[in-house]
Amino acid sequence: MEVKQMNNREAKKGLDQFKKQVASELSINLQDGYNGNLTSKEAGSIGGEMVKRMVESYENSMK
Repeated sequence: MEVKQMNNREAKKGLDQFKKQVASELSINLQDGYNGNLTSKEAGSIGGEMVKRMVESYENSMK
Protein backbone atom coordinates (compact mmCIF):
# COMPACT_ATOMS: atom_id res chain seq x y z
CA MET A 1 0.00 0.00 0.00
CA GLU A 2 1.48 3.32 -1.07
CA VAL A 3 1.08 6.28 1.27
CA LYS A 4 1.50 9.76 -0.15
CA GLN A 5 3.90 11.80 1.96
CA MET A 6 3.06 15.49 2.34
CA ASN A 7 5.63 18.11 3.14
CA ASN A 8 4.95 20.82 5.72
CA ARG A 9 4.04 23.37 3.08
CA GLU A 10 1.39 21.09 1.54
CA ALA A 11 0.00 20.19 4.95
CA LYS A 12 -0.24 23.85 6.01
CA LYS A 13 -1.93 24.79 2.74
CA GLY A 14 -4.46 21.98 3.17
CA LEU A 15 -5.25 22.98 6.76
CA ASP A 16 -5.60 26.64 5.75
CA GLN A 17 -8.08 25.68 3.03
CA PHE A 18 -9.98 23.49 5.47
CA LYS A 19 -10.06 26.32 8.04
CA LYS A 20 -11.41 28.78 5.44
CA GLN A 21 -14.07 26.28 4.35
CA VAL A 22 -15.23 25.69 7.93
CA ALA A 23 -15.23 29.43 8.72
CA SER A 24 -17.28 30.12 5.61
CA GLU A 25 -19.81 27.43 6.52
CA LEU A 26 -20.08 28.93 10.02
CA SER A 27 -20.59 32.41 8.47
CA ILE A 28 -17.39 33.73 10.04
CA ASN A 29 -15.41 36.20 7.94
CA LEU A 30 -11.89 34.82 7.85
CA GLN A 31 -9.54 37.00 5.83
CA ASP A 32 -6.36 35.69 4.21
CA GLY A 33 -3.49 35.53 6.63
CA TYR A 34 -3.73 36.66 10.23
CA ASN A 35 -7.13 37.87 11.32
CA GLY A 36 -6.84 39.67 14.64
CA ASN A 37 -10.51 40.59 14.52
CA LEU A 38 -11.79 37.14 15.52
CA THR A 39 -13.37 36.75 18.91
CA SER A 40 -12.30 33.85 21.09
CA LYS A 41 -15.73 32.32 20.51
CA GLU A 42 -15.36 32.52 16.72
CA ALA A 43 -11.82 31.09 16.76
CA GLY A 44 -12.95 28.31 19.10
CA SER A 45 -15.94 27.54 16.90
CA ILE A 46 -13.72 27.14 13.84
CA GLY A 47 -11.15 24.99 15.63
CA GLY A 48 -13.77 22.89 17.36
CA GLU A 49 -15.63 22.20 14.14
CA MET A 50 -12.37 21.28 12.38
CA VAL A 51 -11.51 18.76 15.11
CA LYS A 52 -15.05 17.36 15.06
CA ARG A 53 -14.88 16.78 11.30
CA MET A 54 -11.40 15.24 11.46
CA VAL A 55 -12.52 12.80 14.17
CA GLU A 56 -15.66 11.90 12.18
CA SER A 57 -13.55 11.35 9.07
CA TYR A 58 -11.16 9.07 10.97
CA GLU A 59 -14.01 7.11 12.53
CA ASN A 60 -15.66 6.65 9.13
CA SER A 61 -12.38 5.42 7.65
CA MET A 62 -12.19 2.75 10.35
CA LYS A 63 -15.57 1.23 9.40
